[in-house]
Amino acid sequence: MSQFGRILIVGAYGQVGRELQRSFAGSGEIIGRDRDTVDIAAEDQVRAMVRETSPDLILNAAAYTAVDRAESEREIAMAINAQAPRVLAEEALSRNILLVHYSTDYVFDGSKKGPWTEADEPNPLSVYGESKLAGEVAIREVGGKTLTFRTSWVYGPHGNNFLLTMLRLGRERDRLTIVDDQFGGPTTSIELADVTRTIADAVLSGKYGPPDEWAGLYHMTCQGSTTWCGLARAIFSRTENLLGFRGPEVDAISSDRYVTAAKRPRNSVLSNEKLRARFGVTLASWESALDSTFAVLRDAGYGLGDLSSSR
Repeated sequence: MSQFGRILIVGAYGQVGRELQRSFAGSGEIIGRDRDTVDIAAEDQVRAMVRETSPDLILNAAAYTAVDRAESEREIAMAINAQAPRVLAEEALSRNILLVHYSTDYVFDGSKKGPWTEADEPNPLSVYGESKLAGEVAIREVGGKTLTFRTSWVYGPHGNNFLLTMLRLGRERDRLTIVDDQFGGPTTSIELADVTRTIADAVLSGKYGPPDEWAGLYHMTCQGSTTWCGLARAIFSRTENLLGFRGPEVDAISSDRYVTAAKRPRNSVLSNEKLRARFGVTLASWESALDSTFAVLRDAGYGLGDLSSSR
């Protein structure tokens, strides 16, 4: 097992950052930074963070993810999602180290009928999508040892996400109404972190040759797809056996009847073929990954108790 040296995890206490800490534990000195210790929106603080910590690997799990609020907070969304990744890429290049960054399916407009590939032209519908696309572009322009993983519908046992929101609402209400005409690939923070670890270990050990043979943009999602309504129903089909409470009824609704500040793509399913072809890895199916996340919640002592401690 290779040692990564000093591992800087930016956004270390968010849902992806916490899983990265778990997955990379024991493989190097983990240095966690989040918004409590550095202002990710401030270029000078981001640059100083890297220079002061002197890492051998940077994992950027920090992001502005308030999709609707971004419509009225464009400047801060751009600072965190576009400017900060550019600075991290510049600092990684100057140190000749690997930077791993995560982007989003919301860079697409949802008009394609099949899964989106890395070769498809982005056309974001929201400020959030624009800011994440700008981050991708900035990293590509800087170059160096970089891996950008586009993912989608991320949730897990920690943080603020769809799963934990559904579990909270499911205890409070007898019936929920959820959008059923937006399709995507639910992906767990657990899977993201573990596959990131596998790929980082391989590329840094030289398995895939020099950076120009593997650096770049890849889609990384759990296999299969569903709608938000389908995911909610899958969640509540598991709660009684795994967490000890019966879920509410879930009614389907169209996006046209659920108005939000930011537009969402109707189809944001991502193809993972490039990831499989280059690195030989495949994430679990979204259903299997959901089961694994429930197992983590159950083993951590959730159930009939309050879920708020996971936040």
